[in-house]
Amino acid sequence: MHTETHRRPSGPSRRRPGSTGPRQWAAAAILLAGCAGSPAEESFTVKPADLTVAPDLDARLARFAPVEIRADLTDLTPVDRAVVEALIAASRPLGEVFLRQAFAGNVAIRTALEAYDGPHAAAARTYFSVMAGPWDRLDETDFLGVGGERAAGAGFYPRDLTREQFEAYCEAHPDRRDALTGLFTVVARDASGGLRALPYSEVYRGWLDESARHLRRAAELTTDPTLARFLRSRADAYASGDYYQSDKDWMDLSGSVEITIGPYEVYEDRLLGQKASFESFVTVVSHELSERLSVYKAELPFMERNLPIPDDLKNLDRGTESPIRVADLVYSAGDTRAGVQTIAFNLPNDERVREEKGSKKVILRNVMDAKFETILEPLARRVLDDRHHGDLARQAFFDETLFHELSHGLGPGRIVLDGRATEVRLELEEIYSTCEEAKADVMGAYNALAMIDRGHLPAEYRVPFLTTYFAGLFRSIRFGIAEAHGRGAAAQLSWFIEKGAAHRDASSGRFVIDPARLEELIGELVGEICVLQARGDKAGTIALFDHYGVVRDDVAAVLAGLDDLPVDIRPVFVDAGERLEAP
Repeated sequence: MHTETHRRPSGPSRRRPGSTGPRQWAAAAILLAGCAGSPAEESFTVKPADLTVAPDLDARLARFAPVEIRADLTDLTPVDRAVVEALIAASRPLGEVFLRQAFAGNVAIRTALEAYDGPHAAAARTYFSVMAGPWDRLDETDFLGVGGERAAGAGFYPRDLTREQFEAYCEAHPDRRDALTGLFTVVARDASGGLRALPYSEVYRGWLDESARHLRRAAELTTDPTLARFLRSRADAYASGDYYQSDKDWMDLSGSVEITIGPYEVYEDRLLGQKASFESFVTVVSHELSERLSVYKAELPFMERNLPIPDDLKNLDRGTESPIRVADLVYSAGDTRAGVQTIAFNLPNDERVREEKGSKKVILRNVMDAKFETILEPLARRVLDDRHHGDLARQAFFDETLFHELSHGLGPGRIVLDGRATEVRLELEEIYSTCEEAKADVMGAYNALAMIDRGHLPAEYRVPFLTTYFAGLFRSIRFGIAEAHGRGAAAQLSWFIEKGAAHRDASSGRFVIDPARLEELIGELVGEICVLQARGDKAGTIALFDHYGVVRDDVAAVLAGLDDLPVDIRPVFVDAGERLEAP
């Protein structure tokens, strides 16, 4: 899982501020000619004259502030730097893969945009790359006028396929269910109108082969045996479709250069929440900062036991290896590069690996710093009453993110319902991502407060932490409630305000927080969500988020005064050769 996401485009296919523009689009197409692509790709056509660009596109683009992202590379050897270059090269083809996963028609739209010379042409090309298609991920509108209604199944299923049709087909063909619902298959129609599952290894073969070639080259270069082992096993997994061993190898990485690469998150699949999108993070680890956080790894069993739910619903058997990394992001591609940018992640998502080895939490320090300075700090001063301004803390933003990621590995995961072994993800389906992000947010706050009680954080930090956490929810809700993190933030705000932890002051028009009541309600919400997950209660989860996962009028009134502030950043990865330029 990620802190902040998703559903976006990628790598060389996109016009990034300073790196990949329309000229590079053509080069990427030539480089990767012959790749299969989505079965639906050839059926979608669009001409430049078909494009109807939204007249407010320049204002939309301004909501994503271009920011140069630099990593601390001072301790890297020449060999390490060569490895980083190879890993960046391995990441770029995943941009082409994700572009097709987001929408099979994206390739045709990109081609039309290359030739488009009408109003707002430059902004249209840039915003298409930021959004991984023609839909604005903040409000779901079609800003190019060619996409129509955004399909819930993205590029993973036939566009006209409904959830009911899919379930009926699987019911009638139980021998095909496992393949059709697999994480790493695209669903297409066969000649008779039935459904067939196509492995990612076939659909995206050309791009995956290109990525694997660079992974193996990096494995030959590196002097880190743990990295070499992972790179080779991940390259093999591209072809086999079995990522289990390479996920375990990724958990064992111990060097300064790390890469997280492959199909992970299911945010993009809003039809069933079952298809994983490709992405990559190339990072440089700060071992000093990571070691400082190792104390929390030892506290994970306590955090699980301390959850405010009955003991029989707790997940006490998960692995506790759970390394924590503080890293600088050098380059990202694929799912994570589109729309709202990731600041931390907790992977792998495979419950088998989590139970055997735990999960790894990676905090992207340089991206977090950019977001705090560019967005959260100025936003909080407009959202919160003056009495709270002195309590905003950069460290609290970092710690909430850290404990958010730790909390993804806590609570219900694998569960048993009526004697049947299953997973929360499989039972909650399309509501799972929203529920899990809300859980990690509020449980992250709950666990940070517990660490204050246990003396790992200072007692005087309690109010600054609660203040920064509450303000951060306003930042996240601006991602849009169609997005998992945004709707999860809306639900938390509604829960706290409805139950008396905060109110909008009539004179200042900004929110006043009751820290003691907020702390009480944090524990109550953790319990509410975890019980729903442990029981696999999809109907109850939907009801919870239908009621609370909305933008209240008092919240909307405050958000209306933030229009001149960016919603998120557009990263310009200087160390990967990108340069800031006009859109």
